[in-house]
Amino acid sequence: MADAGGSKEKKTKEPKNQVHQEAILVETIKKELRQQKLFTNYSVNPFKKSEALTPKPNVYPDENEGEDSSFIDIIHRANLEPEKKYSQPQTTAQEVGWYHEPLLKINRSDARLNFPMIRSEISAYAEEYFKFKPKKYDKSIRSGPETTAKPT
Repeated sequence: MADAGGSKEKKTKEPKNQVHQEAILVETIKKELRQQKLFTNYSVNPFKKSEALTPKPNVYPDENEGEDSSFIDIIHRANLEPEKKYSQPQTTAQEVGWYHEPLLKINRSDARLNFPMIRSEISAYAEEYFKFKPKKYDKSIRSGPETTAKPT
């Protein structure tokens, strides 16, 4: 019998054809090989803290061989502060403190921006009070009752 809403047959998935699967695999490999680039410029990681490289044990060091100046430059550049390496901050965390120079030059004669400490009668009294205040406090105030008792 037919359904009132129309007859819909269930479609069964056909098994994948082996030829099509091979074609998909070949296309995938070709895409990967197009994007793949061979890396041949090998050097020591300048961000890893290793200053000395030892030679092979069975080879005598060449006395005529000088230092590699490009490698030394890479090491020195890696040890610089971020402000000296880059012109702009690379992350949002570097933005804090990146521009540390003041926007306005300090002018001590300008009363609008200069608020020096003014000495009044109260501050003079407090200064004299702290001059004569004893340096060490009473030990009974600092320590609790457990430290005041002497062991017997």
